Amino acid sequence: MTEAPRLYPTMRCQDAEAMIRWLCEVLGFRTLQVYRADGVVVHAELAYGSSILMLGQAKDDAYGALVGDPKGRRTDALYLAVPDADALHARVTAAGARIETPLHDTDYGSRDFAFRDPEGNLWAIGTYWPKAAEERG
Repeated sequence: MTEAPRLYPTMRCQDAEAMIRWLCEVLGFRTLQVYRADGVVVHAELAYGSSILMLGQAKDDAYGALVGDPKGRRTDALYLAVPDADALHARVTAAGARIETPLHDTDYGSRDFAFRDPEGNLWAIGTYWPKAAEERG
């Protein structure tokens, strides 16, 4: 049986340790693996349900040059599907995150909002759950 391809978002963080704590405490991620070299997070895997987000400390290397300056113009965002957007909105607001799009109902039946995490990454939150058909082998 062949494994189906998967998508794993990745982030480079100015303070990877703080971001891991924030993602776990505020959004409800759980830590799967954290690899450090000289006390610096070089690779971490965080789970949210069956999804995995990988992250590491920002550094000046070839990959860092590809992903660019996190304070520059960006067009990316992370979408997190949740069963209760209102409850997560309350936690994110209490944690001091900047809300970019207020909590609202969409025309397609989702309850959504958007915010920036402590490093300025844009997160879109909603109750809409996109699904891809699994390949059968």
